[in-house]
Amino acid sequence: KMMQNVHLAPEADEDDLYSGYNDYNPTFDTEDLENDVAFQQAARTSHGRRPPVTAKIPGTSASRPLATGFGSKATLTSSMGRPMTGAIQDGVTRPMTAVHAAGYTKAAMRGSSFDPLGQARGPAPPLEMKNSDSSEEKIRQLEKKVNELVEESCIANSCGDLKLALEKAKEAGRKERVLVRQREQIATPENINLDLTYSVLFNLASQYAANEMYAEALNTYQVIVRNKMFSNGGRLKVNMGNIYLKQRNYSKAIKFYRMALDQIPSVHKEMRIKIMQNIGVAFIKTGQYVDAISSFEHIMSMSPNLKAGFNLILCYFAIGNGEQMKKAFQKLIAVPLEVDYDDKYISPNDDPHTNLLIEAIKNDSLRQIERERKSMAEEYIMTAAKLIAPVIETSFAVGYDWCVEVVKASHYVELANDLEINKATTYLRQQDFNQALETLKMFEKKDSRVKSAAATNLSFLYYLENELAQATNYADLAVNSDRYNPAALTNKGNTVFANGDYEKAAEFYKEALRNDSSCTEALYNLGLTYKKLNRIDEALDCFLKLHAILRNSAQVLHQIANIYEIMEDPSQAIEWLLQLISVVPTDPHVLSKLGKLYDNEGDKSQAFHYYYESYRYFPSNIEVIEWLGAYYIDTQFCEKAIEYFERAALILPTQVKWQLMVASCYRRSGNYQKALEKYKVIHRKFPENVECLRFLVRLCTDMGLKEVQEYMTKLKKVEKLKEIREQRIKSSRDGSARSRREGNAGGDSGGTKGERLSAKLKALPGTSEPYESSGSKEIGNYASYIDPLGPQAERPKTAARKRTEEDDFADEELGEDLLPE
Repeated sequence: KMMQNVHLAPEADEDDLYSGYNDYNPTFDTEDLENDVAFQQAARTSHGRRPPVTAKIPGTSASRPLATGFGSKATLTSSMGRPMTGAIQDGVTRPMTAVHAAGYTKAAMRGSSFDPLGQARGPAPPLEMKNSDSSEEKIRQLEKKVNELVEESCIANSCGDLKLALEKAKEAGRKERVLVRQREQIATPENINLDLTYSVLFNLASQYAANEMYAEALNTYQVIVRNKMFSNGGRLKVNMGNIYLKQRNYSKAIKFYRMALDQIPSVHKEMRIKIMQNIGVAFIKTGQYVDAISSFEHIMSMSPNLKAGFNLILCYFAIGNGEQMKKAFQKLIAVPLEVDYDDKYISPNDDPHTNLLIEAIKNDSLRQIERERKSMAEEYIMTAAKLIAPVIETSFAVGYDWCVEVVKASHYVELANDLEINKATTYLRQQDFNQALETLKMFEKKDSRVKSAAATNLSFLYYLENELAQATNYADLAVNSDRYNPAALTNKGNTVFANGDYEKAAEFYKEALRNDSSCTEALYNLGLTYKKLNRIDEALDCFLKLHAILRNSAQVLHQIANIYEIMEDPSQAIEWLLQLISVVPTDPHVLSKLGKLYDNEGDKSQAFHYYYESYRYFPSNIEVIEWLGAYYIDTQFCEKAIEYFERAALILPTQVKWQLMVASCYRRSGNYQKALEKYKVIHRKFPENVECLRFLVRLCTDMGLKEVQEYMTKLKKVEKLKEIREQRIKSSRDGSARSRREGNAGGDSGGTKGERLSAKLKALPGTSEPYESSGSKEIGNYASYIDPLGPQAERPKTAARKRTEEDDFADEELGEDLLPE
């Protein structure tokens, strides 16, 4: 039945399927409808408004008869069985054509208005709202929230807030587990987002590791590694190895590095090299140098780099293989640096456009990376040369010469001179000053840059040996060779400073700072110069600037505190000394200075604390011992004062006053027997001491001892001898005065010795009650202790090497260490 209306084209028309297309049924001829009587009559009657005849054949659209004015009917069907708009002519089916015009509807046939766009129906209904309560929508929102939490965790980590990053990572993990459970309820497990699960777990493990929660990080990494659904999870064993390396569990670190190496394909060459380098470092940590050597040798053969080459030298040095050290050093020298030379930063002509371009790239980020790489290479080569030079040949000098020759034959030619100067500094460490001087003098005929560096070091050496003439000569040579060398200008300023010309020294320091504002030695020395010139405000400004550069420099903090003390601002001085104590908490001099300042301010408790701390770290400072003993006497704890005065007597056994103070403390505490014994000991050591004899007489009288007469006789003899001596001193003083009046004396030196002795005698306590004053003021009037080594004068800092990148020749100890005041 379905095929009964299908009419196949005859074989004769197979070549022309569209034959008769231009012919049309006279039914559709509308040109003569106005003259067609039957049509006009049908239109005026209900004949033309009869409903169409529906098709009785099932199909997508029914065939219907078309009424014409002649009453003919034609059923139009397609060749595929569908009703068509075309008609069958002469048994041949017409191809399908469009009969309905745009906007044609049945309503139009019934006289409705022409509305092809359907505007009469009004606006389109609104879009259907999403159902927020649907399970799919909830899952999508939850997945979006998890992604946001992971991003926030990563951002917090990059900003340094590790705690917040971990909290966000944990919250993302919790929400991701809820998301997985919801997906399992409404969908198959295959629809779970594995990428999201992987990123959440990986971020959580990373945040655990960043917060040093290594056990939790390892557990999280294990969850990823053991899940076979994560195809590349095995590579994270590198991270686990890193954690074990931080925990110093080197055997497990090596195990996980090797497992990760098995997981990474050979196409990822760079990553495999890095893992092998970590394996080598772990072997070094465990002392397995042979295994480490095999790893580094493989790296140097496949993809040589500076770190692997340097570590290889260290391993051969550890096992003492000199020949292999030489080969490894040659391999290190041969590592390609991949840095453009400085020639491209020099303008070949005066083209302004080219000059602007060169100026723009002279200090851009790429240029800075090149500088860092070059500096790192030079540091590795210099350190390796210093390490192997003493052991690869029969002597240190021969080994260094071999390293210099190898460097000269490489593309690091400019390092050869640096190695030579470093050789001189090594001689200095070995206390071989003559060899150091000879090595440095070899550079006097070199180019100006090297000559300036060598002359700077020579000036420094002669300055330390206090040979100011030679130091001045080489400082002049260094300045003339390179006027922009701040180290040379600083040393020149030092020689002028030592000669007492502070104004000129300040000019040299200022010039050094103009050439290099980061020359801390010049800035420090300028502050010292201003102190000498009594320009305290400018000195303070220099040291405050220096403090901004060197935040924890003990010398700078001490100088600032000292300047505030000179300015009579004790509160500021105390504040800066407290900062200094945080840097050097065991310095007894600083602690005693704090105690002195607090004592001057009247804060006895704080003064005692800092004086006691100073005594604890250095129990030989007489001033501190004297203050502590006086403090205990003042607070009526004479028994405790005995300990400090005994210490003073032990340090200065020739000064009787400390032993008299010990005996006096025994007597004050009521222990008269001990006091008597101590006075007898003092009398045996100092038989002419009047005060000791007076106390012996008094104690023997009070205790009713028979020795009182003996001590009284001795006391009278000593007092008579003392009077004779005083008369001699007086007569010599009178004679000196008479000679001065007569003009024969060349100054007042004649009475100097007598005056000093008289002053010392006057400084002693009264004979009636020596060392017995109730207050601590008289106890503090004793002669203060004089350091047998003498006071250390303030010295300017020396700059033994040029601190710029181009002339960083000399050793770290030459000019880098800030000299104390």
